[in-house]
Amino acid sequence: MFSQANGWGQPLSTSPTSHTWRVVSDLTAAERALFDPRTDTPRDPQYPNLPAERYPFTPPYTAEEMGYRAMEFSHSPRWSCNLIDVTGALTAEGFLRTSKMYSPIFYVPNASGHYGLTGELYGTAPGGPTRKITGQNIFPPEDLGNQMVLIQYRAGGETATRWDMYAYSPALRRVRRQPQPRRGDKLAQGAESFDDIFGRDPWEFSWRLVGVDTLAHSVRFPKTRPTVTLADANGTLSDIPTSRIKMMGDDYPFYTADGGVECWVVEAQVKEDWLPDYYAPRILYWLDKQYFYPLRIEQYSKDGNLIFVETRIAKHQNKAMADKGYGILFNHYWDVTLDYMRYSVHDAHEPRDWSVQDRDVFFSPGVLPRVWFFAPLKSQSEVLTAEQYFLRPSLDREKFPATRKITLSPEIESKLQAQEAAGHLVFED
Repeated sequence: MFSQANGWGQPLSTSPTSHTWRVVSDLTAAERALFDPRTDTPRDPQYPNLPAERYPFTPPYTAEEMGYRAMEFSHSPRWSCNLIDVTGALTAEGFLRTSKMYSPIFYVPNASGHYGLTGELYGTAPGGPTRKITGQNIFPPEDLGNQMVLIQYRAGGETATRWDMYAYSPALRRVRRQPQPRRGDKLAQGAESFDDIFGRDPWEFSWRLVGVDTLAHSVRFPKTRPTVTLADANGTLSDIPTSRIKMMGDDYPFYTADGGVECWVVEAQVKEDWLPDYYAPRILYWLDKQYFYPLRIEQYSKDGNLIFVETRIAKHQNKAMADKGYGILFNHYWDVTLDYMRYSVHDAHEPRDWSVQDRDVFFSPGVLPRVWFFAPLKSQSEVLTAEQYFLRPSLDREKFPATRKITLSPEIESKLQAQEAAGHLVFED
């Protein structure tokens, strides 16, 4: 049986007569009214990398404008908040490592007091800080007390520095400034890169609309995990049936009759003059049609083959920001080449307006040796066993075959078949 929310049991291919996707030439009249096919639009005289129309734009949207809207929703929220980030990495052999990090975030307003992507695009000069994150490890026990401060800067112009990172461990008893990571570098024990976490700059890519699609699911829970425990900002824990978890949260008003989410599918092709030799020169995004939230992201290598899939389940985390207040509840990364996966849960999320004193103290490398846990949060949202881990994303090979090249090793193909038949991950002895 196919579960709409979880997606397990879905065949690896579907009949062409039941497909949910259409290319640009098959858009409906209503969809064409929302899409501007131009690829060469007027530019902003003050910010020539940006379209002349001011963000967040109005319909009809060009593919480039859709790309800008999607960049509002990076993995790390674009507003100040508290949350606990629960992650778990799973190797191809079934080794599971779980970690929990308390992660207060301060999004730096620009000179005009604006923050979020709008504040970053207009009024933050290249090299200016955009967000600061203090990470405090609370699990596993051997990592307790390890901390870091990360400062992100507005890129562009002659500015090369994108991040400053400072780390502290009780064993060393000193703060160490870390070498600036490269954008394609993977996080420690992660399948994801720094760009996957903190977002990409839309002007570094050329954008085109591939078509439209209706997603039936994104992050996929196995049948071995019927409930998940989630925390509110006040610490209340609740067991939620995974079959009730929706891709865009409970209050998203635009689900189809059977619970799907209609999406624009856009392609981002790297501009070599901006990012020469970039590790993922082509990226596909499935963006919900209303707010342009990315529910699925596929990365392709220089030889054109699929190398990485990210799926997301969102929630309206910050209602004060209206349609820009959607943030990650669950997301799942799959490095296809290594069959290596990692998930993240943003649990106990709370928007937070940090005081000036809090900003100066909590988001400075000088606070790290004090090992202060500013407002420790609790979470029980972790995956406990490899058999309860999230399923690999469905590949839906029949979708957009002229755009998507998917060639997997026989070993991974066998694991996918076994997973779909069992409804949970299957490991070899």
